[in-house]
Amino acid sequence: MKNNFKILINTLIGGSLLISACSKKIDDAYPNPNANVRQPVEVIFPSMIGSFTGSSSAAGSAYGLAGDALLIGRYIQFWGTYSTTSSPASQTSANSSNYDQMGGTVGASDNLGSVWAAHYYGMGQNLNKIIEWGNEEKKWDYVGAAWAMRAWSMFESTNEYGEIILRQAFNASLQQFNYEQQSEVYDSVRVICYRALDYLNRSGDGMNAANFTNSDFFFNKGDLSKWKKFVYGILARSYAYTSNKSGYDPDLVIKYADSSCVTNADNITCKFQNTGITGTSNYFGAVRGNVNSSVSGIRQSAYIADLLSGNNPGAFTGAADPRAPYLIRENNNGTYKGITPWLGSSGLAANDLPQSFMGTGYNVYTYPTNPQTGRYIFRDEAEWPIMTASEMQFIKAEALIRKGNKPAALAAYTNAISMNFDMLATNYSVNIPAPLTITAGNKAAYLANPNVVPTNPNNLTRTHIMLQKYISMYAWGVQNVWADMRRYHYTDIDPETGAQVYAGFTPPSGTYLHATNAGKLVYRCRPRYNSEYLYNIPALTAIGAYPIGNSYHTLETWFSKP
Repeated sequence: MKNNFKILINTLIGGSLLISACSKKIDDAYPNPNANVRQPVEVIFPSMIGSFTGSSSAAGSAYGLAGDALLIGRYIQFWGTYSTTSSPASQTSANSSNYDQMGGTVGASDNLGSVWAAHYYGMGQNLNKIIEWGNEEKKWDYVGAAWAMRAWSMFESTNEYGEIILRQAFNASLQQFNYEQQSEVYDSVRVICYRALDYLNRSGDGMNAANFTNSDFFFNKGDLSKWKKFVYGILARSYAYTSNKSGYDPDLVIKYADSSCVTNADNITCKFQNTGITGTSNYFGAVRGNVNSSVSGIRQSAYIADLLSGNNPGAFTGAADPRAPYLIRENNNGTYKGITPWLGSSGLAANDLPQSFMGTGYNVYTYPTNPQTGRYIFRDEAEWPIMTASEMQFIKAEALIRKGNKPAALAAYTNAISMNFDMLATNYSVNIPAPLTITAGNKAAYLANPNVVPTNPNNLTRTHIMLQKYISMYAWGVQNVWADMRRYHYTDIDPETGAQVYAGFTPPSGTYLHATNAGKLVYRCRPRYNSEYLYNIPALTAIGAYPIGNSYHTLETWFSKP
């Protein structure tokens, strides 16, 4: 019996060792995806760049600016939905016409949730780990850049959604989360910016310039000075966007704009490897198939076409803009026309219908891929601007005109237009017909037109500044232009002219305004459905975002209020 017991014990020990060995091999081969597995920050960092525009991952895709920009671009009339009728699509489903008609997201849809997902999921805990492990390893470049991305994603999120989760974000012990007021989020964004700058100004210890350059290859290519300019640009935007507040300080706006991008060499852009796989390509390019579908494909608006062709009676009248073939598309007549978003092609003659952004006919929604005929950012390999020197100069010009310094405002305004011309001519001349390219001559002629650049600084207006900024940020700067338009409540009056700041801009009204708006315009997006509306109902109810289908999206955001 004793011997049998020894045999049993030995068998159990041997078996347990065998099981332990097998278990170790299994764990090595199939690590628990929920375990806190430590990875080099150099490995985590590159995937964060994708969340600026439209990342792809096994758990989801299109987290970033671009997916939401396709829809928000309708609010600001960058474009409207492709249609051959005056009724683009049903108003009752979560589709494109809701946005053409300034409506909210309807039903169980994740539309307009891409920036939310980029902040909380795409970057989220990944940035937390870069910050935690980067601090432990004293890799200050990674830590500073991670804080910069956190400030950016938080700022973009609050501007799009208003109240967001702040204090309780990333608390894995909670299943429901409270939302904080936008004023608190703005304060937090600025604190995080200063923290990022502190780390980005450090040197030595565990930093390795070559490693950081490799990780940062598709954004700033390891250039810490550009990362700092990026942070200063976030600060400049944050102070510029509170222009309606009594505490608005134009000098702070100017200070941070001057510390940000000052030449096109400083521009902050996302680059793409473009291997033919969708996740490596520009979200607006042919491979990803997002801008020219039969259901939600987009076509340029009459508003941008009229601004660029000189047909807007209230701004740049008679001034044909050499940037037009770079930004939008011509029609069969060789002119530039566009659609009224909620009316589709109604009212346009067949030969006036614009080409698609892919270079196909108005009614064609396929994707030429060999060769690609898209222009500007509508190409697989095209860089996507996140922040430019031109934008910073426009921000500065607006602050200066608010301050009453019109000569300096005119100088910044003129410089801003000039730099946008140069950026397009240098980086986006692909597929532009030779007779339509930007030249030194046509650029100079445009800038010499007094309807564009007043010869007398006293004649400069906010309309000049904001509409040229609108043009310079066309297609890529959707969320930023929407912030500007909301600051001016879409149709606010320019004190210098007594007419609308956004001259000629007419939002939908009456039966063309979506029923859920209750007669009001859009000022925010609802939080992402596929997280908040599945579990966070008490918190959504507290901020008025529940029940689904109410007019929450028309509540004005804090930053645009007095």
